[in-house]
Amino acid sequence: MKIGIISDSHTKVEKAKDAIAMLLQNGAEFFIHAGDIVDPETLDILEASGKKYIAVYGNNDAHLAEYHNKYHLVQEPYYFKLANTKFKLMHLPFYMSNDAEIIIFGHTHTFKVDFIEGTLFINPGEVCARNKPISECVLLDVVEDEFIVQYYTQNKKEEKYSLSETFSFPRQK
Repeated sequence: MKIGIISDSHTKVEKAKDAIAMLLQNGAEFFIHAGDIVDPETLDILEASGKKYIAVYGNNDAHLAEYHNKYHLVQEPYYFKLANTKFKLMHLPFYMSNDAEIIIFGHTHTFKVDFIEGTLFINPGEVCARNKPISECVLLDVVEDEFIVQYYTQNKKEEKYSLSETFSFPRQK
């Protein structure tokens, strides 16, 4: 299953829209937003994608509580199962224990992928391009025997995203 992952969109709705569109074009079947959504229009874009999604509240999202029942918003840490895989989703990297197969977080605005003792940790970086001149996102492919992480970036001066790096990790069953 291919899962599009973004985080830290803040007020940059167009950047989130571009990332979601690119991930859809590359086969995303499900979306995860790892917090600091800020603008509810980003949730509208996820909803309009036609794919199921989940979004966790970030430290800048308290005002989105009024939309809690309209969108698939969750509080951290949030555990769920998808593609026969146990996930933990959060914004703040405070619950980093190895208690899921895949742990997704945001907040730091820094792309990170680590595989530690059978757990895959992913921070897709910042889609808002606030702290650096690129927007970032991830396409995670969960297959029977491995996790494949594709890291995409879009330079502020470019129109399209490019695949920057691909990582592959064996699943521990």
